[in-house]
Amino acid sequence: MNGLNVINLKNGHKPLGMTYDDVKRTADFLKERTSHMPKIGIICGSGLGGLADLVINSDSFDYCDIPNFPVSTVPGHAGQLIFGELNGKIVVCMKGRVHGYEGYPVWKLTFPIRVMKLLGVETLIATNAAGGLNSDYEVGDLMIIRDHINLPGLCGANPLQGPNDDRFGPRFPAMSGSYDKELRDQAKKIAIELGFNFVREGVYVIQTGPCFETVSECRFLKMMGADVTGMSTVPEVIVARHCGMRCFGMSLVTNKCVMEWDCERKANHEEVLETGQMRSKDMQLMIAQLVHEMENE
Repeated sequence: MNGLNVINLKNGHKPLGMTYDDVKRTADFLKERTSHMPKIGIICGSGLGGLADLVINSDSFDYCDIPNFPVSTVPGHAGQLIFGELNGKIVVCMKGRVHGYEGYPVWKLTFPIRVMKLLGVETLIATNAAGGLNSDYEVGDLMIIRDHINLPGLCGANPLQGPNDDRFGPRFPAMSGSYDKELRDQAKKIAIELGFNFVREGVYVIQTGPCFETVSECRFLKMMGADVTGMSTVPEVIVARHCGMRCFGMSLVTNKCVMEWDCERKANHEEVLETGQMRSKDMQLMIAQLVHEMENE
């Protein structure tokens, strides 16, 4: 019986989520089937799975074949874990992610991040599709995430709830500075070198979905200081920071949030995927160059 279960039993609680041993079994399963030892983990968001296709000399695993792994059910999320080489660095890439609105508890959708930790990953790159709240943002803009607002977490849904296992990280991790400044500065430099005048930097707010926001909700989120809104990324970054990883996040603005009542325009997932196809190569180029320029990986 491991330490986490002992703590739970002493307090009369059942274990919340999966234990360290569960995560280790999944990591060991993968280590036995690939020779790659990644230091960089990448999550591809809606319509952005093409980045994973750039990985060469790869070993690929369907999520459904990996013990304990959550399986994606959303169009635009292929559901494959890919190990290999990207622009000279060894990476593990999630081609598609899972979300809370698919029915997964928040600890389950962040399970892959803990697996990455035990695989040796030190830096997490998370991409997503997001709705633009900032009136200066246009569809197709890329936004480097400077900070986030964990709206579900402020209302009681946090992936770190439950007994803490010190082998992953501390009980009370700080979330200020979650998005590494050095990586953000590198990305901005790369954008200038590539002549990308559509790259922004701002704040991402998560809401659980699957509904797109009402007009009043969009106005509220903008008042909170958010520039874009989406349904992912934040839980994964929280767990990655808990595990001591550096984090970099980037959002693709796939639609402008409806901010006026009685507006005939409606947000929809098809628009998200279409914009992902339109701008995905630019994001791929930026992320691949960022990976190439990373030090100590």
